[in-house]
Amino acid sequence: MTKLDEFTIIKIFQKEFGNKKFVSEDVETFNVGKIKIVAKTDTLVESTDIPKKMGLEEAARKSIVACVSDFASKGIRPEFGIISVNLPNNISHSKITSIAKGFKKAAKEYGIAILGGDTNSGKEIVFNVSIFGNSNKIVTRKDSKIGDIIFVTGPFGYTKIGLDLLLGKRKEKGKFAEKSIKSMTNPKPKIGFGLKNKKYFSSSMDSSDGLSTTLNEMSKQSKKKFIISNMPVKRDLEKYAKIHKLDLISLVFHGGEEYEFVFTVHPKYKEIIKKNARRLKTPIIEIGQVESGNGVFLKEGRNYNKIRDLGWKHFR
Repeated sequence: MTKLDEFTIIKIFQKEFGNKKFVSEDVETFNVGKIKIVAKTDTLVESTDIPKKMGLEEAARKSIVACVSDFASKGIRPEFGIISVNLPNNISHSKITSIAKGFKKAAKEYGIAILGGDTNSGKEIVFNVSIFGNSNKIVTRKDSKIGDIIFVTGPFGYTKIGLDLLLGKRKEKGKFAEKSIKSMTNPKPKIGFGLKNKKYFSSSMDSSDGLSTTLNEMSKQSKKKFIISNMPVKRDLEKYAKIHKLDLISLVFHGGEEYEFVFTVHPKYKEIIKKNARRLKTPIIEIGQVESGNGVFLKEGRNYNKIRDLGWKHFR
C-alpha cells in the first residue's frame, strides 16, 4: 500500500468536505455577523515534537507560539485561546505544573486570554491549541507581484543545529550551542512587526515548516518566480557549517522550526519597512525579488540553482 503524505491526506478530507477549490493558508477565517473571525489550530505531540532534553514548560509555551507565528505572518493580533491536553495517567504533579506555567507564560507574553479546553488520558503528551482573533483582512500567501522585494524577519539555520544538540547528535557547548538550542526551545514570532506593517505586505507566510517550503508555497500560489540572491544567514553559522563540513543550504532552507515569516513588498515601501524594523528591533533581511515565471531559485554569481521544497513533512 502506498504511504500517504500530508498533502494527499488533506486533499482527501477537503474532497469529503466538498471544498473542491481549497487553497491552503496560515489561518482560517469565517464571519459571525459582521465580524470576521480569524482562527488557527496546531498540535504538538511528545514523540515527534518534544526532544527529551526539552523541558515541558518550554514545550507548552511553544505549542501556543506555533499558532501565534501564523497570526504574526498575517498581521493579526491573537486574542483568545482554547487548549486541549492528552496526558499519561501516571504523569507527576510537577510536570503538570510545568506545563501550566508554559501555557501561562505564552498567554501573558502575547496577550491571549485562555478560555478553557479539554483534558484526556493517553500513552503520550499531546497539546492541541486553538487561537482566535478578528480582522477585516488578512495578508494571503498568493498576492506577490512582479518586482516585489522578498524579506524574512530573521536569520535561518540555527534550529537544525539546536535540534541535533537536544537529541544528543552533537556535543558542542558554549555560546553558539546555547544560541542554537534557544532558537529551538524559545522561538519569538515577530507579532509586533506583522501588526505594524501588514498594510505594506503583498503576501506573507509563516516559515516554521522550513524556508524552502514557505518560498515554494508562496511562489506556487502567486504563480511567480522567486529569485533568492541573499541567504538569510549570519557569519557564526557560516563558520560553524564550514568547520563541521555541513551543507549550509540545507541548514538555512530545509531546517524548519524558525517561526519567522517571509513577506513580499513593493519597492516603494522598502524604506518604510526598514525604518519600522529598526524601531521595533526586528532583524529583517532582504533576500531576493519576485519575477515572472515559476519556482524558487538561488542565484550564486551567474548560476541559478533551483531550491526544492525539502522542509518538514509529516508522514514521511
